[in-house]
Amino acid sequence: MVDMITITIERLKAAFPDAIESVQEFRGETTIRIKPGAIVDVCTFLKNEPDCPFDYLVDVCGADNYTPENRFDVIYNIYSLKTKIRLRLKTSAGEHDPHVPSVTAIWPGADWPERETFDMFGIVFDGHPDLRRIYMPEEYSHYPLRKDFPLMGVPDSIPLPRK
Repeated sequence: MVDMITITIERLKAAFPDAIESVQEFRGETTIRIKPGAIVDVCTFLKNEPDCPFDYLVDVCGADNYTPENRFDVIYNIYSLKTKIRLRLKTSAGEHDPHVPSVTAIWPGADWPERETFDMFGIVFDGHPDLRRIYMPEEYSHYPLRKDFPLMGVPDSIPLPRK
């Protein structure tokens, strides 16, 4: 039996030789790390691949590595309805002024997960059609899922109802 993940990775490496930073497999799950500037091109390629189209974006989320270089990761979990294959893509964003291109033009379902990632981590998705906060007030200047966010929150940063 032909391993479609291996074929997909080989096609990606051939199409984008400078964009693939690493490929890891752990417990049957494959993660491909992509350079930030190439994430839109790689996602477009994967969605339009005729033999194994990754036509379903399951989720977009963020992770705070709390390191000076590549502090944030943006993780894309994608799925091929045709072949039943899952794939994880990761790209990084720097600590100061983190920006990553939006994939909403490829998968419109990325709209709300990108907004949530922006709201919780402060990662800006360039080209997003409506990047605004979902959970926190628009004027709130903190990002609650960053590792440097205080466990008890920022005192008096949000007016809370009193009894």
